[in-house]
Amino acid sequence: MSERPQLTAAVVGLGDISAVHLDAIQRNPAVRLVGVCDIDPERARRVGTQLGVPAYAEHRRLLDEVRPDVLHVTTPHHQHVPLALDAIDAGVNVLTEKPVAHTVADGERLAERARQADVSVGVVLQNRYNPTSVAIRETLRSGALGTIQGARASLWWSRTPAYYASSPWRGRWAEAGGGVLINQAIHTLDLLLWLLGDPVNVRGTAATLALADLIEVEDTATLVIDHAGGARSVLFATNTHHTNADVELEISGSNGTLALVEGRAMLTDGAGTRMLATDARDDGERSYWGMSHAALIDDFYAQLAKGAPFWLTPEVGLPALRTLRSAYLQSGLLPAGTPL
Repeated sequence: MSERPQLTAAVVGLGDISAVHLDAIQRNPAVRLVGVCDIDPERARRVGTQLGVPAYAEHRRLLDEVRPDVLHVTTPHHQHVPLALDAIDAGVNVLTEKPVAHTVADGERLAERARQADVSVGVVLQNRYNPTSVAIRETLRSGALGTIQGARASLWWSRTPAYYASSPWRGRWAEAGGGVLINQAIHTLDLLLWLLGDPVNVRGTAATLALADLIEVEDTATLVIDHAGGARSVLFATNTHHTNADVELEISGSNGTLALVEGRAMLTDGAGTRMLATDARDDGERSYWGMSHAALIDDFYAQLAKGAPFWLTPEVGLPALRTLRSAYLQSGLLPAGTPL
């Protein structure tokens, strides 16, 4: 029996998060990296030389010459949709980092195009693959928690002036589409919606409390979300903490409580408190990101090899994007004429 040929991959956008994608690609024996791209030619050349693959400063040339099976989009937010659309037009599958887009209009445009495409288009929402997230969802689906009464989640992270100075797009509405909500807390927001159901009412406030002299976008926000199932959740997020703490999440039901604390999923009910799952950690400084990028990327390629659809489509990324952009609108943060 002959081995299945490797799928080929290329990565466009060689900033911080690209390293996670490149590592996952290199560790997957079913995938072969065939090219990298960045608008900074020197950065592209350096990474290409390091990895032994062709380097490009223009993504269309990469698509034409390399013809990868999959294009990983790890660029600034406002470039996600244009790059994904170009890949789709070239007949190339796409795996794009979050958010699905920097505006709802762009996200909807990509979702519509992906529904009609003959290629697979996936969005990276890696925390859905965390063992703790899976355990909490399975417990909720089993009905063991009883009637869901409500939930709370918080993200206390640190983003210094140097973080924004190194990549100024992160602090601008036109390129990032927002601050802490769209760039950091979007994963926690997505989990709340995945676990409790779509939002039917959203109230939110967002403000720039500590970094207003450096960035346009918000560094702190609070959301109150009424979910389709009847529960209400509250999310607090800030980039102004002195360090990056573990994300916390708690869901209360008539029969007990589920909690994500220090990377562990805990269930407290009439039988006491017990751990359901723990998230693998590494020694890297970015372990608080969640450690499931590789699991998601491997699954994307596994489904592609089987000819099966990938479940995290652009459509899946829209509810969180609509929710956080609504909070910006309610807070009066979006500049005049900015699309939702």
